[in-house]
Amino acid sequence: MSPRAGRLLLAMAMALTSLAPALPGIPLLARAGTEPPGPPLSPAERAQVLSHGPWPGPTPGDPGNRFSGLAPAQALGRLLFDEPALSGDGRLACRSCHDPARGFTDGLPTAQGVAPLARNTQGLNDLALQRWFGWDGGSDSLWAASLRPLLDPREMGATAAGVARAIRERPALAELLARARAAAGPGALPPGTRPDEADLVDAAKAIGAWLASLRSPRTAFDDFRDALARDDQAAMARYPAAALRGLRLFIGEGRCHLCHVGPAFSNGEFHDIGMPFMTGPGQVDPGRHAGLRRLLADRHNLIGGFADPPPPGMPPERDPALKTRTVNPQHRNFGEWRTPSLRGLSASAPYMHDGRLPSLAAVIDHYDRIDTERLHADGESLLRPLRLSPAQRADLLAFLLSLDPQPSPNAPRLR
Repeated sequence: MSPRAGRLLLAMAMALTSLAPALPGIPLLARAGTEPPGPPLSPAERAQVLSHGPWPGPTPGDPGNRFSGLAPAQALGRLLFDEPALSGDGRLACRSCHDPARGFTDGLPTAQGVAPLARNTQGLNDLALQRWFGWDGGSDSLWAASLRPLLDPREMGATAAGVARAIRERPALAELLARARAAAGPGALPPGTRPDEADLVDAAKAIGAWLASLRSPRTAFDDFRDALARDDQAAMARYPAAALRGLRLFIGEGRCHLCHVGPAFSNGEFHDIGMPFMTGPGQVDPGRHAGLRRLLADRHNLIGGFADPPPPGMPPERDPALKTRTVNPQHRNFGEWRTPSLRGLSASAPYMHDGRLPSLAAVIDHYDRIDTERLHADGESLLRPLRLSPAQRADLLAFLLSLDPQPSPNAPRLR
């Protein structure tokens, strides 16, 4: 058995063991597998299921990044992602926290860079489908989101001079950067930008170009959704009955689909879900409220001088920088966190912005018993305790597990 398969089976066993059985002596997993899936989907249910696909869809570009979609830049970004020489002490690479075998996370409650951090490491698949990046949305592009941890003294502790030197001293990196620049042309630079900073920004844009190309593999849910679209009853019947019952809960009384929308199962926006935001005695993580302040102060945002212009002829209303120009910080943003995608969840435990929930069963339990008194006074009217039965909790878990990858045997693997 592969290490990944072992971790998945362990996660399933832990999650199912934590769910109290409704009937003594009858294992929950056995009950979930033998109960019928329920009546045929209604037209409204069918439309909602179809809205979560097809997968994979078109690949959006990284805004403000002239390298987006260019093969030499993506190849450079892939190498830079693995390169510890970028960090201040030469020990940490991006993949030190974003391990491909763990869904590009690290398995820790909170990240460990040069110093301990207060937030959980987020996965990297399907990021190009988001509008904002980081738990607090403090970046408006993938290249800016890549630049921030490079320079943060608590994370990688890099400097512009150190990154430029690491590229110059490695012929493969220097050659790919030259090829990417030749293909894309000169980038946007404020007057007086030093060559080292130009190299640093282009390194971040190469990493952003590679990140924008990352896609989750197809899942059992995607096969079911596509079979539903073509009315293929035989293929639909291969979807586990428990997962189908969990899907109906997800788009029905659970109302999970109101935030976890579309093919990526995320609306990309920010919500108060009743998670504590104290990180220690007298220490507070304000979430989106702080993220907006950081975004608007960032000289590498989409309205700053380092952002490459959009393609000629783009209508003003489609300019990706419009979101940053018009964002309006509000007090209600305090304690809000970005809605994550639900694809490939079992590989990315633990969960929530501070990694406090160890399993998917614990996540379900949080929403099952959510204390609405913890929410904003003007808060999340969508949220209410689910009060699910043990069998319903098992079904919802079965659906979430059906969003795990089913990679092709011939798919390239990151090592």
